[in-house]
Amino acid sequence: MNKEATLMMSILEEKIAARHAHIGVIGLGYVGLPLVLTIVEAGYQHVTGLDIDPEKIEKLANNQTYLRTVESDRIANANQLGFQYTTDFSVVGELDIVILCLPTPLNRHREPDMRFITQTLETIKPHLHANTMLILESTTYPGTTEELLVPVAESMKLTVGEDIFIVYSPEREDPGNPHHSTATIPKVCGGITEACNRHGIAFYETIIQQVVPVSSTKAAEMTKLLENIHRAVNIGLVNEMKIVADKMGINIHEVIDAAATKPFGFTKYTPGPGLGGHCIPIDPFYLTWKAKEYGINTRFIELAGEINRAMPEWVVGKLMDALNDRGKALKGSKILILGIAYKKNIDDARESPAIKIMEILRAKGADVQYSDPHIPVFPKMRDHQFDLKSVEITEENLRGFDAGVLATPHDDLNLENIFSLPLVVDTQNVLSEYQLEIPCVVGA
Repeated sequence: MNKEATLMMSILEEKIAARHAHIGVIGLGYVGLPLVLTIVEAGYQHVTGLDIDPEKIEKLANNQTYLRTVESDRIANANQLGFQYTTDFSVVGELDIVILCLPTPLNRHREPDMRFITQTLETIKPHLHANTMLILESTTYPGTTEELLVPVAESMKLTVGEDIFIVYSPEREDPGNPHHSTATIPKVCGGITEACNRHGIAFYETIIQQVVPVSSTKAAEMTKLLENIHRAVNIGLVNEMKIVADKMGINIHEVIDAAATKPFGFTKYTPGPGLGGHCIPIDPFYLTWKAKEYGINTRFIELAGEINRAMPEWVVGKLMDALNDRGKALKGSKILILGIAYKKNIDDARESPAIKIMEILRAKGADVQYSDPHIPVFPKMRDHQFDLKSVEITEENLRGFDAGVLATPHDDLNLENIFSLPLVVDTQNVLSEYQLEIPCVVGA
């Protein structure tokens, strides 16, 4: 490597060490916003958030949050420290470090949809320059960083590892978890070259308590997939066990609690109405898709996916059985879904099994409403359309419903007040601790 390249690298590393590097985070959602605030709070003096949504930028300018998991006080504090935000991507020309926190959904054929990444790269390409680090944090298949980011740099005549440093470091956000934050969750980091990795580690060590280096971007990409596939497969297993136990008249939650007393060799997973969120239901299929390129069929992973995707139908079946026992048909019944976020205490409904339950119920002729204190109006979604507002849980409001399905037990859902419902299907086994004088299908 030539002396000029070495000097350029040392300049970037010196900027990082002094917190003088100008850092931009593209995509200010559930991953990007906490990350950019963490960078500001770590002492960086020049930090810019970029997003195509002008409403987000306006809220940030007014010290307002648009995510329940991010406090407005953090935004106000960051603004006082000089945090900038814009929809103008030409600012990339002024940045030393560019971090991509963009959606990577699946299309209707359950194949990776890389449009958000590729379109953003095309937008910023004219503004990339030497002595820059480009980091991808979006969850994706092994090989994405090499296949998508490296060609962009090469088309700009930038030599990777000398002129530009390309890194993959998967996000590990857990929205709503009070015990872990962006700064405290260990950060996996892999670079295209050793120099890339060194720069990535140097940067993340200034904002994250523990950095975990791996040998390549592919290893870092696979690490994130393994983490989420591990959860998806084990949740699929315990969901299948729930179905078997139900047929045998066994309380699966009693069995799980008993098994969890073993001090080794067992990790507790609990069943539910299916998988939700932007990671667990989607990430395994990045690998199954990529594995086919190598002639490999990931049967174990795909089987777990089939089981988890079938759980909303199973929940609806339990509801139909319970209504039938009361001499009531599902068609024409008024059903209230309690909680539609993909997990408790957050306002994110992406891939939520509760939404899928609503779709199935509507298709079967039920009148479907929902109650979720964190989602007052049903969000705009590509695949699900409901013109609904959240129903407040009061005795008067619940009087007209034939049944409720407890899908997401938020702490402030006022579960004690659902006694006004004539029937509840509890998908999370949280009502067993209440003395409810209503029929309740526990652990459905």
